[in-house]
Amino acid sequence: MGILMILFTFLGGITLSAQSAINGTFSRKAGTIETTLLTFLTGTMFLAIFILFFGNGNVFAILEVPKWQLSAVFLGVLFLLFIIAAVPKIGVIATNITVIIGQLVIGIVIDNFGWFNSLVIPLDMKRYFALLFMIIALYFIYRGNKRASEETTA
Repeated sequence: MGILMILFTFLGGITLSAQSAINGTFSRKAGTIETTLLTFLTGTMFLAIFILFFGNGNVFAILEVPKWQLSAVFLGVLFLLFIIAAVPKIGVIATNITVIIGQLVIGIVIDNFGWFNSLVIPLDMKRYFALLFMIIALYFIYRGNKRASEETTA
């Protein structure tokens, strides 16, 4: 089951990068907020159909959960809005590695303090180095992007 989840997550990363590139290009004509809205509306329609045929949960449980848990909805909207705005400016790979660095930073903090009932995994040197190497990778990718765009405009 673990291998299957890794495969699903890997495929999710592939689809996220493809979506980022497509939405970034689409937003140049339709607008950033409009593209975000269309993405969520389309996703809502597909998920509604999925729930009709395959759902086994309780949609109305949203009325019973602590209100702070509903903040995830707004975080998802902000995430997509930021991605759509960033891709046309810095490119897909720089956007995605920046997202990964952001995920690592908050993941390290959440793990270290056990926020949201997660496992407590203390911050150690391995995690510091992982974050440092990601930041170095972002630097080189971003510098390469700037150089390539300067050569294209020259």
